[in-house]
Amino acid sequence: MERIRIASLQYYIRPVRTFDQFQDQVEALVETAVDNRCHLIVFPEYFTVQLLTLGSVKRPIHEQVRDLAKQSSRFVDLMSGLARKGGLYIVAGTIPTVDAESEAVYNQGFLFSPTGEHGIQKKLHLTRFESEEWLISPGERLRIFDTKLGRLAITICYDIEFPELARAAARQGAILLIVPSCTDDRQSFLRVRYCAQARTIENQVYVIQSSTVGSLPMVPAVSLNYGQASILTPSDFAFSRDGILAEGTPNQESMIIGELNLTTILESRQHGTVLPLRDSSTTAEVVSKLEVVPL
Repeated sequence: MERIRIASLQYYIRPVRTFDQFQDQVEALVETAVDNRCHLIVFPEYFTVQLLTLGSVKRPIHEQVRDLAKQSSRFVDLMSGLARKGGLYIVAGTIPTVDAESEAVYNQGFLFSPTGEHGIQKKLHLTRFESEEWLISPGERLRIFDTKLGRLAITICYDIEFPELARAAARQGAILLIVPSCTDDRQSFLRVRYCAQARTIENQVYVIQSSTVGSLPMVPAVSLNYGQASILTPSDFAFSRDGILAEGTPNQESMIIGELNLTTILESRQHGTVLPLRDSSTTAEVVSKLEVVPL
């Protein structure tokens, strides 16, 4: 495909009384993306924490997270059905899952294809609240998804702050980098956003960030949210001014939509004003010769 249309969400998390309420909100957003002829819709990290409000929010948060993981199979069924019905790809944010053998809890992302099949990407680097309070374990492998839209990788929130991941994905042919995020204040959000913009320039990829907005005051770590969805491009003549194809108004429930030319991103890797992805091939050798100079 030469041109694809992408929807990215500023997803409003609110208390729900039933799983059906959650399902209604998710279905409406997917249907809107389908109505706008989108090929891909991106949900943010931890948007599923809405489902914590189905149980007692007074218990220790690590216990609540394990309860949330019990919803994962129902969640997968929901998203698989929506992808199949809508005929589009869905990056379904993340939900905690429990490994059947080790009983470790992971922050697990999903990519659903139009056939309803799905791939998994676990979060690889954890924030302090995830590892210290939620007792979540890090994943161990970055995956590249070979889709009809082109190759893509998913770097979940904090993972975008580790440039080696995006560089490895780009060298394997990824042209889309998806960043589902959940940040509670402006500083946290800007760390993710600034790094996302750096990764698109460094690797000549499109970066799509999705964010949570709204609040769950009764749930630690997501009691507040600061977010802004964006579709980011390299900074060169062939792309959007300021390297921003689309972005939302911060902290408002919304969906942004942008159309990406995949031929342009490939051509930029061969004929751009600068060629950072190609030229990075010498970086490892240069670093291996690092020299400390006393003065």
